[in-house]
Amino acid sequence: MLLNYELTTNLKINTLMDLNKLKQFEENSSLKVNRSQLAREFNVDRRTVSKYIQGYKRKSTRTRTSQFDKYYSIIEDLLKQADKVFAYKRVLWQYLCDNHGLTAAQSSFRRYISSIPEFNDYFCKKRVVKSASPMRFETDRGQQAQLEWKESMSFKLKHGEMIVINVFVLLLSYSRYRVYYLSLSKTREVVCHLLDKAFNQIGGVPKELLTDNMATVMDEARTPYTKGKVNAVFQQFADDYGFKVRPCIAGRPQTKAKVESPMRILDEIQAYSGDLTYEELHQKVQEINERENTRMHEGYQMIPVLGLEKEKDSLLALPPASIRSHYSIKTLKVKVNASSMITYQSKQYSVPPKYINKTLHLQVHDEKIHLYYNTKLVAMHSLNTKKLNYIETHYIEIAKRTLPFDDAKIEEIAKENLNKIGALYTDDRT
Repeated sequence: MLLNYELTTNLKINTLMDLNKLKQFEENSSLKVNRSQLAREFNVDRRTVSKYIQGYKRKSTRTRTSQFDKYYSIIEDLLKQADKVFAYKRVLWQYLCDNHGLTAAQSSFRRYISSIPEFNDYFCKKRVVKSASPMRFETDRGQQAQLEWKESMSFKLKHGEMIVINVFVLLLSYSRYRVYYLSLSKTREVVCHLLDKAFNQIGGVPKELLTDNMATVMDEARTPYTKGKVNAVFQQFADDYGFKVRPCIAGRPQTKAKVESPMRILDEIQAYSGDLTYEELHQKVQEINERENTRMHEGYQMIPVLGLEKEKDSLLALPPASIRSHYSIKTLKVKVNASSMITYQSKQYSVPPKYINKTLHLQVHDEKIHLYYNTKLVAMHSLNTKKLNYIETHYIEIAKRTLPFDDAKIEEIAKENLNKIGALYTDDRT
């Protein structure tokens, strides 16, 4: 558009931003600009024309709000907590989905974190240099399983106790179906028991087991120049179950790439440090296990639980119960009495009072009593010579059912009484 004003020159007004050129003529002459005409020309409100004549300048960019802005303070707090470790942006995304109602796509979340320098720096500091990718290969149904431990992870329990945990991982190479079990130890007894338990869960035995040179399996490591030596006890276990032990060459973890990659999923556990009891940690590991077995894995276009159904018929049959019983950690049924205690070898051990009159399953291994209700671990005690063995939280729950005081008073009384009971039943005269 061309607006001609008969002054000393002609002005070209092509956009709203050009209207501010008219301001000097209104201030220095009797000229009156026809705002209504300009409004019609630009198809805007008359007040908008006045605003631009007075010098209004539209921002070149506009401030956008993000769906993640409401999580900013939550993310900031999580990344500052020394006990928690978020190894990858994916772990943080999953944590927010599971605990804070986040529903956004992971890719969008990753872009948001990358756009916030203080958040992105957290993950940049943890970045490691990746080794070269191994050659991709596939195995036949029922041919191979890969064994690994996610080991020696420090974890802070909800009540402040620091423990060191390990996660046993068995992964079928064809279907990528995986089995995760939490354990405090990695003894040969536990490895054989967990393998038996995993084979039972998948419904058969693979023809070979790919493993690293862990001491519970190998007496001598396999190297580029030697075959290594399988431990006699573990070799007997393999013979009894019918599979071949195939150790990797020491220092080449990429040989087990199919299990090494899913192991990173378990870094998610460290995000819950300080939040969970040991029993709840067991449950979290199983939740992660179930999630990974039931989701589509884009890398190999398969849902593991469906792949397992195709693979089952190709697995070797489980050995007879008489052989399996030799390796299985024994399970006993025990009844919880009215005092919320179970009895084992003439000693009593506490459980949460909601299990009163229920039957639990008891296992003893690694010098600890493990008590399960169905498949849920509800309590764990060290083997003890004391006649009564209480976990403090159990005793406080029992007291709340008995004493007519407020919670704070009950906890004080319960702890005081628990100390007296402990002193009484550790006395040499009992």
